[in-house]
Amino acid sequence: MSEALRDNDPAPFPRSADFLGHPKPLWLLFATEFWERFAYYGMRALLAIYVAQTFFGLLPDGEAKAQASLTYGAYTALIYATGIFGGFIADRYLGYRPSILLGGTIMALGLFLLLVPDLTWFLVGLAVIVVGNGLFKPNISTMVGMLYAKHDARRDSGFTIFYMGINAGATLAPLVCGTIVGKHFGYQWGFFTAGLGMILGLVLFQALVGWMAGVGRAPAPQHNPMRVLKVTAGCIAVVPVVFLMLSQARIVGWLLMGLMLVLTVYFIASGARSGDKVQLHRYIAMLLLFLAKILFWGMFEQAGSSLNFFAKDHVDAPFDFTLFQSANPLFIILLAPVFAWLWPRLEARKLNPSIPRKFAIALILVAIGFTTLVLTIGEAMKGDGRIAWQMLMLAYMINTMGELCLSPIGLSMVTKLAAPKETGLAMGAWFLCTAIGNYVAGAVASVASGGGVASGLAQYAETYTHIAWAGFGFGIAFLLFAPLINKLMHGVR
Repeated sequence: MSEALRDNDPAPFPRSADFLGHPKPLWLLFATEFWERFAYYGMRALLAIYVAQTFFGLLPDGEAKAQASLTYGAYTALIYATGIFGGFIADRYLGYRPSILLGGTIMALGLFLLLVPDLTWFLVGLAVIVVGNGLFKPNISTMVGMLYAKHDARRDSGFTIFYMGINAGATLAPLVCGTIVGKHFGYQWGFFTAGLGMILGLVLFQALVGWMAGVGRAPAPQHNPMRVLKVTAGCIAVVPVVFLMLSQARIVGWLLMGLMLVLTVYFIASGARSGDKVQLHRYIAMLLLFLAKILFWGMFEQAGSSLNFFAKDHVDAPFDFTLFQSANPLFIILLAPVFAWLWPRLEARKLNPSIPRKFAIALILVAIGFTTLVLTIGEAMKGDGRIAWQMLMLAYMINTMGELCLSPIGLSMVTKLAAPKETGLAMGAWFLCTAIGNYVAGAVASVASGGGVASGLAQYAETYTHIAWAGFGFGIAFLLFAPLINKLMHGVR
């Protein structure tokens, strides 16, 4: 039995016996996140295709895909942006566990609303999911960080295992919600199946919540019933605002950038007010790494939009194209144990890349992944215009290796660099970076897939070439500036 201090509480908390080398509560959070990600990736696998066919089907093919890609980008951006507010609410008011239960319930309701075949109600359903996700997503990740002392060598591996839970759910979801349910009964019933998965995750979390001991408890349990009602009322009030933003997808990017600017000023001012020069430097380093996250996700996150359309129209495969949505999470399941094993071994030999260098490697790997696609498309354009499914899978695998160098490491990084009282807010900012990257990715996808079936290959090749050059350029830049960022981190690795 190991003991540690919560990162945001100076008092020790009871710890269950470790299981497979990690705190037992990690495995409950793993399972809960599995079902939440099943819900999210189940509907995401269908979203762009369903929107293009159902609501923009009367438009020319390229325009329908472009509009669907913008809707997809705005939705996936907002799904992460609201994490900032959810993290703040959990930090200061509601507690992490109540926030997760309330957020998950709201998300399930939104998924069921997607069954209504009307664009207005569909956007309302998306808005409800966005609001609920804001309470759920950052807080379950923050609770993982609470299971380890700040310098516990198992922390990065623990986050990588948690990341496997995310991707186990994401691997199963396209098969169940898309290939089995969506293809044979209609995509709207795929959304319904995703909602059932969300409910199952909530039931599991509540049934085994005793495993968590004091982790994530409500700060004032006696006041929490009224606080839950107040937060629920606030969520209802926010839904029309999110609906408006989804209806005007092009303004989302400006709003997200403005929010990121406010947070940047906040963290720098907080570090300065604290009088702790080390904390100020760490916040500057954190913000620089946030930039890398935005750049990476803006290039990487084509899977649910342009790569989905690309697979549907141009790839020869012996299976339904929706199964390509399982490629990225499947490779994470296969490769995450390798990376979780690798980092401590490299650390023991003093060869473990620092966090900034891992982020640089991630950018370069995603550039290599898209370069693979560009070369493959070039060969296809000389022939029948069809791509072998193995080449798309290869690109997904390379991109996934980049993701494993950044995303689980970044989750751990935030819990180490942020001040204890601002960990939830910092985690929300981390997901805001994902939001901005998703919005950029949606805009890029609208260009990549906007040429229609006839001229699509050339359009994909040109867009993916730009992505590759951006990845190589920014990756090399972060490699060069890694020593400076390391210095600002003051020993955090």
